[in-house]
Order: sequence, then C-alpha cells, then structure tokens
Amino acid sequence: MINLYIHGGSGNHGCEAIVRTTVKMIGQPIRLFSSCTKQDIQYGIDHICEVREDLDVPVKRGSAAWFTAAVQTKLTGKIHRLMRCRRKMLIDQVSAGDICISIGGDNYCYAGTELLAAVNHNLRRKGAKTVLWGCSVEPESLEESVIAEDLAAFDLITARESISYEALKKINPNTLLVADPAFTLERKDLPLPEGWSEGNTVGLNVSPLILSSSADGELVMDAYRLLIRDILEHTDCSVALIPHVVWDHNDDRVPLGKLYDEFRDTGRVLQIGDHNCMELKGYIARCRLFIGARTHATIAAYSSGVPTLVLGYSVKSKGIARDLFGTEEHYVLPVQHLKNAGELTAGFRWLMDHEQQIRGHLAKMMPGYIREAQKAAEVFDKLLQGES
Repeated sequence: MINLYIHGGSGNHGCEAIVRTTVKMIGQPIRLFSSCTKQDIQYGIDHICEVREDLDVPVKRGSAAWFTAAVQTKLTGKIHRLMRCRRKMLIDQVSAGDICISIGGDNYCYAGTELLAAVNHNLRRKGAKTVLWGCSVEPESLEESVIAEDLAAFDLITARESISYEALKKINPNTLLVADPAFTLERKDLPLPEGWSEGNTVGLNVSPLILSSSADGELVMDAYRLLIRDILEHTDCSVALIPHVVWDHNDDRVPLGKLYDEFRDTGRVLQIGDHNCMELKGYIARCRLFIGARTHATIAAYSSGVPTLVLGYSVKSKGIARDLFGTEEHYVLPVQHLKNAGELTAGFRWLMDHEQQIRGHLAKMMPGYIREAQKAAEVFDKLLQGES
C-alpha cells in the first residue's frame, strides 16, 4: 500500500497541491493520512484518494505507555517509543512492504525534526519503505546527527531544488533532483471578479509566517503598503490580494484583509477569497506580475509563466529561483534582511522593468522544467517494482 503522511490539511493549498499532483503522478491507489481530514474533504481530496485521520495524540501522564516511553527516553535519549504512542493512528495502519511518502516538503527547514525522525523510525521498524518527497532542507541542519541519520535512512529522496540536493546527496545516494510536484498542477479558471483588469493585475500574497520570520513584522506590512501605493500612483494596474494558506493559526487572509481595508476605497484593490489550489492557480496565472510569500503560490506563478518576486525566508525560495534563473538576486527578497520598506517597491520596479525578458525566459524553459518533475514518478515506480 502507498501512504502519504505528514500532511497538515488542505487549508494549506500548497499541501493540497502536493497531494493532488502526487496522486496523479503515481497513478496508484493511495491512502492519505491527515491531521485535518475535515479540510481535505472540504476541498475534495477524498474524491481522488482515501483520506484517513492521523492525529498526534498526547500520552496520558502516569499511564503504562507514558512510563515505558519515559524510561526509554531517560536511558537512551530517544523518543521513538513516545512517538510510537502519540502517532499510533498512523503507525498501527502501516504494514511491512508498504511505501510511506512524507509530503511535508519543508518540514526539515523548521524545528521539530526529531519528532519526524522518531515517526520515520517506527515506520521503518514495521518494514515499510520511506520516501521524502519534494523536499527542501537547510544544509546546516544536517550537522545534527539525529537529522542526518534519519535522512540517510530514506529509500528515496526527491529534492525540489539544487541547494538541498547538493547537501542531501552527500548523506543519501538515493537522492534525486526534480521540480516540486506542484509545478505540474492543473489550473481552473473561474470568472474574474469585478475590478480585475485583464492582463494588467498585480497579484500580492502575504503570510503571517513571513511577518514572524522577519526582524520587524510591521516593517514588512509597511513594505506592502508602500508597494501598493506605488502601483496605484505610478501604473494603471489593479492589485489582487490572493491568500494561499487559510489555517486558523496561520491565515493569509488576516494580513491581506488589513491591506484590503486600507485600500478598498481606491477601487483598484480587490481581495480574492478562499478557493482550492487549482482555482487559486487560475487567478495567479492571469496576473501580469506576482509578489508572493508562500512558496506554492509562487510556484503557481512560475509554472504559469508569470514574472514573480518572492519574499523568501528559507532555502527553498533561494534554491528554486537559482534553478530557474541561475541566481536568486532580484528574484528573492530575503525577508529576514529587510532593512527598509522601500526595498520591496524597488524589487517590484526591477521586475516590471524586466517583465518581457523574464516572461520569455519562463515560456522557453518551463515546459522542460515541468517535465523533469515526472522523473520522480519514474524512480518511484522502480522502487515500487522492487517492493514486489
């Protein structure tokens, strides 16, 4: 059986895009283990694969399971038994010979990787093969032995950009460089809303994550305010505010809503509501230019040939831009190093000045780049055949 796991719910439409494209790419019956099945059903994921619940259930303090896990952790420093209990819903349903595909592509960029490693350990102990799919990793994190040992044990890793690939192949020879599967996502074009200027609308995406990742979140918001004012004063473009994650604890509509409230009376700024990932790609694809904080929102733009500026905060943004353009300069604005609000506007002006050149480059290279993503399916198929 093929299982997708480490999925936080399709309210993150990047996660939804990975599920949709992976299911289509593999072309086999798949079970999706999700920590928010309600969201997956809401966006129709249950129509393309089986959706099962995978919750991180706390272990009751003082119980036999808690005591046994505590003893192991005390004696060995390992949390394998603890995670065996907490992630019981997933681990109990995996059998020897299964293939488990971890689709949390950037989870190794953040804290908590020791928890992932413990889950993976338990899956391997049951005789399952493990795959890390469409991932990015911070190279410095591989200096931690727990992370390095976990990554070295994967039967297959598909890295979505070259910075991660170069780091990963040193510790795991089963590493393949391919495009993020979401580059292959189909788009669905809904009717354009009132106020959208066809062929002349700039798409903007903001996330709470970049606000918290920067040294000064209010400075980032000021940068967006200054950018919108500059677009309104010096161009005839409309501005579309487009969310890509709508989780309760991490909802793009919160900062976007603040911007909309400030500029709604101009008549040239509109806010796109929540939609599934294909419909959001339909809007993003019809933008003239796109400025985005969410990786998969920018992937929707890149793959549609839309010149894009990324507000990046991790290796994934730099790596993807470097692979597409040969450099991240002018294509990624590291939000951690933002010094003044005018930097975003300057980056946008450069993008507009080079719009046709970038559009031509993307039109020429994107078809081949997207086809490269299919290599992951070919290698996975070999792994699947080896299983039998």
